[in-house]
Amino acid sequence: MNVSVVGLGKLGLPMAAVFAAKGHRVVGLDIDPAFVASLGQGPAPFVEPRLQEMLDAAESRLTFTTDYVRVAAESDVTFIIVPTPSDASGAFSNEHVLAVMEQLGAALKEKKAYHAVVVTSTVMPGATGGVIRETLERRSGRRLGSDLGLCYNPEFVALGSVVSNMLRPDFLLIGESDTKAGALVASVYETVCENAPPVRRMNFVNAELTKISVNTFVTTKISYANMLADICDRLPDADVDVVAEALGSDTRIGRKYLRGATGFGGPCFPRDNVAFATLASRLGARADIAESTHALNRYQIDRLESAVASRVSKGASVAVLGMAYKPDTPVIEESQGVMLAQRLAERGYRVIVHDPLAGAAAARVLGPEVRHAASADEALRDAEIAVIVTPWTEYASLPERASRPIRIIDCWRVLEPAAGSLVEPIWLGAGRGASEPSTA
Repeated sequence: MNVSVVGLGKLGLPMAAVFAAKGHRVVGLDIDPAFVASLGQGPAPFVEPRLQEMLDAAESRLTFTTDYVRVAAESDVTFIIVPTPSDASGAFSNEHVLAVMEQLGAALKEKKAYHAVVVTSTVMPGATGGVIRETLERRSGRRLGSDLGLCYNPEFVALGSVVSNMLRPDFLLIGESDTKAGALVASVYETVCENAPPVRRMNFVNAELTKISVNTFVTTKISYANMLADICDRLPDADVDVVAEALGSDTRIGRKYLRGATGFGGPCFPRDNVAFATLASRLGARADIAESTHALNRYQIDRLESAVASRVSKGASVAVLGMAYKPDTPVIEESQGVMLAQRLAERGYRVIVHDPLAGAAAARVLGPEVRHAASADEALRDAEIAVIVTPWTEYASLPERASRPIRIIDCWRVLEPAAGSLVEPIWLGAGRGASEPSTA
């Protein structure tokens, strides 16, 4: 099929590459001419597992442009995946989506054949069938129906696993203006998905609400697990991993995301939770669970600070390991590691940080008050205590490499102690007491 993707950022470019790698002819559009010119001239422009593999497999089926007229003429369906940043109220802004609708709608005015427009960016319930539809119809001079389709088709992906998530989604969510538009979007994925996922097709508002509900429900599980871990820290012989494993055995609950560790971060989870609460408030409904989930997530930095403060005095050197919000990505948005480093520096600790990919991004945010180590080993050499905030694989082998005695607060319980190791692991959530000194 002839497909176009508008917005070639950290989600849009992988989407375009995956579609082309799976056989579709794809035109990718971005408004930055220099960025578009650079695409295809070298390696992938940012780190994302398997992205280069997909770009290589796409071959000549994937091309790039800044021209909306070309996008309209050379494709039958356009996926729009541009930023929808949170506004002051916590709701998602439609600014960039509407800018695309203006340009794409004008280009479609000159096209006679049917075209489907697909909003993949996360939007607030009511947006697709409201201002987005109105803008597209006004600028294109068309009405939804026989020659124009509109769908809402958000992705459920996470940075660091975008390609894998696109190839093997749990399900496909399609909000459709009509059956024809929804069927066309579903057909795009028939040759893309490797796992035959269920397809949930519905109206716009139900799809929009489903999108933020999924993420809000997941964050609730994360905060619940972190609440359990906090209780286990204070309850002798309690172990959050044992409790969570049993809890997740109940099919009504499930094991996914039920692991007490650190708070959630990244570009989606925190803001989706806030947006859900904002939506409820606007409707006069209550969203106490979403609000409590958000509050519990913010509390996790207090918990980590207490774990450090109970073991070393202010002025001590503390290594914070992990600046990315999760492994396999350099993204630090809403990163627990960055927030902990900032908090400790403000409290008078001498902070040393390390991350395999996100060091440069963290340095720009943290500034000169925080020292950046070139390796985890270097960070440990100069620290009195360390905290593993992001569970990068390389951190698990730290006990084998330690050159001197050191305590490591292991939020994710990833350390594998070696015989005779100089590392004293402190597993939060395992009955060791986050606010009590370890006696091991």
